[in-house]
Amino acid sequence: MLDRSARGWLAAAGARLRHPWTPGIRRRPLAALDFVVVDVETTGWSPDADGITEIGAVRLSGGVIRAEFAALVNPGRLIPPDIITLTGITDAMVGLAPPVGAVLPGFLDFARGSVLTAHNAPFDVGFLSAACAGTGRRWPAPPVLDTVTLARLLLTEDEVPNCKLATLADFFAAPATPCHRALADARATAAVLAALLDRLSAAGIQTLAQLSAAERAATRRPPAHLSAAAAEGPQPGR
Repeated sequence: MLDRSARGWLAAAGARLRHPWTPGIRRRPLAALDFVVVDVETTGWSPDADGITEIGAVRLSGGVIRAEFAALVNPGRLIPPDIITLTGITDAMVGLAPPVGAVLPGFLDFARGSVLTAHNAPFDVGFLSAACAGTGRRWPAPPVLDTVTLARLLLTEDEVPNCKLATLADFFAAPATPCHRALADARATAAVLAALLDRLSAAGIQTLAQLSAAERAATRRPPAHLSAAAAEGPQPGR
C-alpha cells in the first residue's frame, strides 16, 4: 500500500499530466497530436506596450499541413518605420483590418485541442496572452512547444551555427522561406517542427511528458554541443 507521501506525489504527477486544453495530451503519442504553429508580427518587442499587426498559423498533423489561418490586425497605433522596414506591413495595410479582439476568437478556435508551437515561443505566446488579457478573454493556456528549445536539444553546432529560424529552415530545406510575414514564417516553422519531430521519434521520445523530462535533464546537464552562441534567448529578429 502506498504511504501518504507517495499518494501525494502520484496525485501531483497526475495533475501535471492533465491539461484543460486537451485532457491527457501530455501522455498521447506525439505522432497522434495536432500542432498549431503560430507566428505573430507586431509593432515592437513588448507585449505590454506594443500591438499585433498580423497572425499566421498552420495546423500540422502527421507531418502534413492540414489547414491555415492568416489575418492582418489593426494594432490601434502607428507602426514604427523600422518595423515597417522589417516586416513590410504598413499602416495602410492594417488601417481597415479588424482589431485583435475580433481576430482572437477565430485563431483560438483554429488552435483548439492542439499543441501550440512557435519559434521563440515566449515572444508569440506573450503577445497572444497579453491580447487576450487586454480584450477581457481568458488565455486558455494550451501546451506550448518551442522549436528553438527542440533545436537546441536535438542539433549539434556541427550541424547548425545557431538556432535562428532562417538557419533551421535552410538546414532542413523548408519549402517556405522566413520573411517576417506571419503565415510564411509559420509555414517555415512547421517544416522545421516536422523534421525535429522525426528526430524526437528516432531518439525514442514519444510523448510530451517524455520530452519535458528530456529537456529537464538537458538543463541539469547541458549537452556539450550547446555553445553560448547557440543558446540565444527569445529574440524579435528570430
